[in-house]
Amino acid sequence: MSSESSTGPEMSATTKQMLARVRQMVPPMLEKFHKGQLGRVAVIGGSEDYTGAPYFSAMASARLGSDLSHVICTPNAAQVIKTYSPNLMVHPLMRSSPLALSTSDSGSSSSLTKSAPDTDPTQIAAQIIPMFDRLHVLVIGPGLGRDPIMQETCAKVITAAREKGIPMVLDADALLLVVKDPSLIKGYDNAVLTPNVVEFGRLTKALGVDEEVKKAEETAGETAKVEALAKALGGVMVLQKGAKDYLSDGKVTLTVDLKGGLKRSGGQGDTLTGSIATFLGWRKAYLDGLWDHGNKLKKEELMGLAVFGGSAITRECSRLAFAKKGRSLQASDLTDEVHTAFLNLFGEVDAKL
Repeated sequence: MSSESSTGPEMSATTKQMLARVRQMVPPMLEKFHKGQLGRVAVIGGSEDYTGAPYFSAMASARLGSDLSHVICTPNAAQVIKTYSPNLMVHPLMRSSPLALSTSDSGSSSSLTKSAPDTDPTQIAAQIIPMFDRLHVLVIGPGLGRDPIMQETCAKVITAAREKGIPMVLDADALLLVVKDPSLIKGYDNAVLTPNVVEFGRLTKALGVDEEVKKAEETAGETAKVEALAKALGGVMVLQKGAKDYLSDGKVTLTVDLKGGLKRSGGQGDTLTGSIATFLGWRKAYLDGLWDHGNKLKKEELMGLAVFGGSAITRECSRLAFAKKGRSLQASDLTDEVHTAFLNLFGEVDAKL
């Protein structure tokens, strides 16, 4: 297996051309840049039961090249995540519902008492929203869980982020919020959804396009499903993961056909969300004109290029890690391959573009 990791990735001519375009939005390393200009990403999630997912997402973002990576999670998750890496800024601002504790063998119970700010999603969100002024991109969902206070807090955070025009990547249990209330992100073209096959099915059912998707699967092309969902969401970018990744905003559809690994361990999707977030941070740097890039890319294509780049990085990480680890592959193995994957796909990026 190790021989495959030493060779470059195989790709179609179309994918090679797309990666060349993605490369144009990757900032060169210049002395004039200062801390934070090349991406400030926050991952919102992380609960007592799920501490790995936000870590993998934030670390993928950092390893790919984001300047600052934050994790916003519950206090008990923060204590654990801080032990994983000193490179992440961890903020224990999220709160979960009080736990019911058994007090006797008869089955009576009492609840942990918490102050109103710890149980009111509006007040919890009010502690998070002020951070938006120093962030470029949000990833919402990794390790979030289904706790009602956590879910409602994130709904308020999404609404506030949308009002400020902040790009968002929604994954995992954050997608349940879209299932319950599609209007949260419907029509917001700065949002990216990255559902797995089960989550994709829930979304199509919630949007009332499940029958259309089934028919498309039988009669239309292989990208018809993701196109139908993206259209139903009013132009939101949807990434449909699979043997190939398909991404669409309902108008433009792209296919990422880079070979990935064969192991489907949990947590690999978190590398994807963090990678997309970094490219979205670079998208802002490109639009801000932080370096002389000649404006060769159109603004309307940058979202698709960012998602394409994040998908390509993740698939190459998976290929490299699987070549080394085979069936023992774990999500942390992808984290270790992020920089090598970047070099394999884009090479060294300097000022001579």
